[in-house]
Amino acid sequence: MTYTGGYSPSKTFENVPSPKNRSLKKPDLNASAERDRTIIDAIEDGYIETNLQGKIVFCNDSFCRILRYSMEELLVMGYKDYVAESMQDAVYKVYNEVYRSGIPHKGFFYEIVRKDGARRVIENSISLIRDARGRTGFRCIVRDITDRKRIEEDLERHRRRLQAIFGSVKDIIMTVDSNMVLIEANNSLESICGLSPQEVIGRPLAEIKPKCSRNCLEVIKNALGGAMVQECLIKCNHCRRPQQSVIITSSQLMNRDENFVGLVLVIRDITRLSNLEKELGERHKFHHIIGKSGKMQEIYGILDDLANLETTVLITGESGTGKSMVAKALHYSGYRASKPIVTVNCSALPENLLESELFGHVRGSFTGAIKDTQGRFQTAQGGTILLDEIGDISPRIQLKLLRVLQDKEFERVGESIPIKMDTRVIACTNKDLKEKVRLGEFREDLYYRLKVLELRMPPLRERMEDIPLLSEHFCSNFNKSFQKNISGLSDDVMHVFMNYRWPGNVRELSHSIEHAFVLCHGRIITMDNMPLEIRESASMGRDVRDKSPAEDSEDLLTALNKAGWNKAKAARLLGIDRSTLYRKMRKYRLAAPVD
Repeated sequence: MTYTGGYSPSKTFENVPSPKNRSLKKPDLNASAERDRTIIDAIEDGYIETNLQGKIVFCNDSFCRILRYSMEELLVMGYKDYVAESMQDAVYKVYNEVYRSGIPHKGFFYEIVRKDGARRVIENSISLIRDARGRTGFRCIVRDITDRKRIEEDLERHRRRLQAIFGSVKDIIMTVDSNMVLIEANNSLESICGLSPQEVIGRPLAEIKPKCSRNCLEVIKNALGGAMVQECLIKCNHCRRPQQSVIITSSQLMNRDENFVGLVLVIRDITRLSNLEKELGERHKFHHIIGKSGKMQEIYGILDDLANLETTVLITGESGTGKSMVAKALHYSGYRASKPIVTVNCSALPENLLESELFGHVRGSFTGAIKDTQGRFQTAQGGTILLDEIGDISPRIQLKLLRVLQDKEFERVGESIPIKMDTRVIACTNKDLKEKVRLGEFREDLYYRLKVLELRMPPLRERMEDIPLLSEHFCSNFNKSFQKNISGLSDDVMHVFMNYRWPGNVRELSHSIEHAFVLCHGRIITMDNMPLEIRESASMGRDVRDKSPAEDSEDLLTALNKAGWNKAKAARLLGIDRSTLYRKMRKYRLAAPVD
């Protein structure tokens, strides 16, 4: 095959003797041309040269592979022989423009037809070939971009599909980077937050000034710190929608190397749902608290009001009423939800250990303090600390706690450096703190510092209408944990439940149903599956709706005689504490009969 085109041996390579060494041999022009040819054939992209009429005068092997023609076939072809018919006019115009202006044209896309009939998309970069006589043809670098084009088109379709999906979603879907700069957001940002995505994308969230309380910023900061946010309730206090409430859920945004680069946030407006629940006046659930009675609706309303406030809350009520669950609901419904909630059982530790547990200690501060230790207040920084059984702490701890609540700072045991406190304090007790204050057992100033707002949990006997709902909830949970398929309680069991005093409150109800699940092998829980004290209560036929427990000495005598004067058993039958039974016995001067 004759070697033609721009890489033909040039006259510039003629033998010109060197003035310094006129004995040099002539350069091997054939070898030089062969090297040029080898280099060009090694190029992955196609290379062609055409004359001014578009006829191919030279090409490399890569161009042959792109069109599936042999070199002999291509060297007699013009551009119309392989350019798709619909593109030929456009190709002619581009080549003509390059010829007229002399300016190369890069990134020209058009369709070609291979020898096998398959259509491919190529990217062509065109420039003029010039010699001493002027313009003689065109030099082209050709790249097959069919696969890339297909991927780009697929990505574009995918992008448009995602845009359509995100545009139709009423929730805000937004991404932020690790510096809280807004990367992307759908149009729901405008309908919920009153912000145009086009105006705020690319700006740090801290610099954006929406017309609301910006309570969500703290939640997003916490999520960027590594805390996952799952349906965190936020009260927006938006100037145009004062009652607006949203829930935020976050997930981590990772790059292809699985490195954390930001967050994906979904923000759902639940204002309408909250308002409907308020209008109906009945909610069956608040976080994990179950109940639809009037007293529970009042508690739900108070929890809504307290969610994003820093107010110290005192939760009181009998044992088993769900005080700790209310404290957790209060924590998880506010902007501190992504931070820890730390519980301290104040009655479980002696005074010196409780102080160290609450505030931490430094090495050597007491015997056994072999290293610095972080206290629960420090662990709960940014979150909530729950002081359970607060009525059992000693006077010295009461004084220290009072100072912490007043000054918003604390010191570790053995250290005088104050640590600023950024922690919400919730206290729980089943004791009558007011009575303990009267008896001098509890500081009055601490009592009123804790009781900025007191939330009293009603005993189960005061919310009997919640028992069917609670029973259904516990049955559903125990079906999962025991892998059973029990449909519920029999009518006689439910009748007894509705007439039982429940001295252990919701906790006793839960344990009674769990007890029944262990023993029940059928589809329905019957009285045979119930704990002994409930079966004994049923045999007495007492009705809590008619009178209170141990209303008179006759009640006490009946229970004591039935229990064989076993005080603990009699108290269970009456649905009262044993201490209450002893007090009633002293009141009515009742004593066991002498044989």
